[in-house]
Amino acid sequence: MEAVLKPTTKQAYKLFHDGCLALAQVEANGMRIDTQRLDKTIEQTGRRIKRLEEELKTDTVWSTWRKRFGERSSLGSRQQLGVILFQVLKYKSKAETKKKRVQVNEAALERIKLLFVKRYLRLEKLKKLQGTYLKGIRREVVDGLLRPSYNLHFVTSYRSSADTPNLQNIPIRDDDIGKLVRSCFVARDNHRLVEVDFSALEFRIAASFWRDDAMVKYASDPNLDIHRDMAAECYCLPVDEVPKNVRFFAKNQFVFPELYGSYYVSCAKNLWNVIRSGDLKTKEGKPLNEHLADQGIEHESFEEHIQEVEERFNERFPTWSDRKEKWQQQYRKRGWFPLMTGFRCSGVYSRNQLMNIPIQGPAFHCLLYSLIKLNAEMVKKKMRSVIIGEIHDSILSDVHEDEFVEYVGMARRIMTEDVRKAWPWIITPLSVDVEASPVGGSWYEKKGVVV
Repeated sequence: MEAVLKPTTKQAYKLFHDGCLALAQVEANGMRIDTQRLDKTIEQTGRRIKRLEEELKTDTVWSTWRKRFGERSSLGSRQQLGVILFQVLKYKSKAETKKKRVQVNEAALERIKLLFVKRYLRLEKLKKLQGTYLKGIRREVVDGLLRPSYNLHFVTSYRSSADTPNLQNIPIRDDDIGKLVRSCFVARDNHRLVEVDFSALEFRIAASFWRDDAMVKYASDPNLDIHRDMAAECYCLPVDEVPKNVRFFAKNQFVFPELYGSYYVSCAKNLWNVIRSGDLKTKEGKPLNEHLADQGIEHESFEEHIQEVEERFNERFPTWSDRKEKWQQQYRKRGWFPLMTGFRCSGVYSRNQLMNIPIQGPAFHCLLYSLIKLNAEMVKKKMRSVIIGEIHDSILSDVHEDEFVEYVGMARRIMTEDVRKAWPWIITPLSVDVEASPVGGSWYEKKGVVV
């Protein structure tokens, strides 16, 4: 049976109805593109790709590749690369596909300490940058403006999606690629690009949904940080010595996977994969895998360690631990489950979806509600500022310099106060972070501001 999202209240119907209209307005506003810079970046990236291909073809690994595959040799073939690395050169890989073939994905390749592989991965990223992002953007620009389409009906978790192009998927963790793409997005004359981002929204919504007192406390106290604390436990670090990048991986490879139905085996695998290269370090500069070894935890015992961390995580949030089992049993009995924003989800859902959708769906609905109200207020006041995009938890606007303070005040009020009045089930405070570019600056140049 097909999964279906159905509004069960007038408020829920109005949210999507008004959301479609507001997002159509966002699309019409458009994002200003520096086409000269974009064209130059496309040309320069093409040269970088060609240069990298030439470097790879002077490597002894390519000579081995050519001997094995002859005229069929192709740098674009991951399957051929896998044969060379894992069969000919005898590198080891513990990752296999369902058909028992060795995986040759990015994660598997990053574990191999070989200059050829490092350059190969860079080449792949540049090709994606060139084809998917830069040329994809250039193809859609009309009169200097880019107008992505935003959809409310494609994503299983009932978040939004974007296409032609997908502006919600521009990489930001790779600073080089993020800079090349985002530098092409520029503010209108006398405007600043301003991004207002919900802070820790999904965890706050999870606390409101599960009604776990300990979770609510974590989501309400600015001095508490569940992602930092779990990073400390996962990697045996003092709480005040958790680097920002280590916190990021604990957030995305342990906290949210656990909240969304994963368990210690897969969490341990992912947590170990991000440190096995030795690139992640303690504040003192020691690689995390070496730091763990000093604590008596090697690769073989890391899974058992994460199992113990998971047990303490469940004990930390006892109401959540108890309610999640009842939630799944209730769905299996009824065949549907409600969202806090007034929708009913019916059909076939996996265990992970049952844990994920009730959080990610309403979290995005908070963003959608805020965008609708903010856009309406800006139109009513006849502001020169316009909303030009949304990325799940954030709203991107082109803000006139004379309206900057007023705009930020409006956005903060709507996103942290008005949305809670509309939905009293939100029992934790909400907060936002604000980043802005210089006047006439680019999306890449935005920095945190206090207003």
